[in-house]
Amino acid sequence: MQTALKIGTRGSELALTQAREARQRLMQAHGLPETAFEIVPLTTSGDRIQDRPLSEVGGKGLFTKELEDALLDRRIDIAVHSSKDMATVLPKGLQASIFLPREDVRDVFIGRDARSIADLPQGAVVGSASLRRQALIRRMRPDLKTILFRGNVNTRLRKLGEGLADGTILALAGLKRLQLEHVATDIMAEDFFPPAPGQGAIGIESRSDDDAANALLAVIHDKPTGYALTCERAFLAALDGSCRMPIAGHAVVDGTQLRFKGMVLQPDGSAWHEIAVQGPVADAARIGAEAGAEIRAEAGEKFFEGWG
Repeated sequence: MQTALKIGTRGSELALTQAREARQRLMQAHGLPETAFEIVPLTTSGDRIQDRPLSEVGGKGLFTKELEDALLDRRIDIAVHSSKDMATVLPKGLQASIFLPREDVRDVFIGRDARSIADLPQGAVVGSASLRRQALIRRMRPDLKTILFRGNVNTRLRKLGEGLADGTILALAGLKRLQLEHVATDIMAEDFFPPAPGQGAIGIESRSDDDAANALLAVIHDKPTGYALTCERAFLAALDGSCRMPIAGHAVVDGTQLRFKGMVLQPDGSAWHEIAVQGPVADAARIGAEAGAEIRAEAGEKFFEGWG
């Protein structure tokens, strides 16, 4: 490599940690020194806008737009994302086909006094920026109040420590990557608190015509994670998935077979629809798309009114 490969990322500590993991895997796979790669932190709209829900200001793309603009302008060569932040439709000329081995997909509850959601007193306050998490909380405990908690992991933990809420929910994967998993007071089972599509997976976006970068990346791609994300993202696409809908979905790869569970909820948690399907990993995209179409047909269009 004559020039350093520029790795674009958001500037939060978690995002930088994920970019460093991608760099380390590339170094090991190709026997290259750290100087062969340059991490380029960029501030996204999602980082700047902290006082409103993402659903009100543009959805998932707010965490990726500036990185994608930098890719298209060739200011960076690849972009490292949290996969759950990635829109299902990418700008022309870009692709996201590389995924690193997935971390734990579960969510955790972090309570100030109560150890779990079930232990919270009547009318307690839980802070979260995720419509999925808010809906799942209300499904479990309609008496609880949810408030907007935006910001990176440390910001949310600080807000909790300041008493702005009685508890909050974060992804276990992010806490593990930051070596903060000890702050979790309850690791929640997927069966009653299913994860967001893409949760726990690091995705790498690149220019479709950049043969050199794509050849470097291909070696670090984790195929099982790729099949799972293909299914989950197809499910999202079939539901027009964005930050405006409470949607959960998780695919598990076992050899040549894939199992997928998906869910859509009313924002207040009062109603939901679930689906469980399976099939060959080679059909991952079809399985996800058909699951999304089936659950949409079962729920009916009135179920989705007012979401977009």
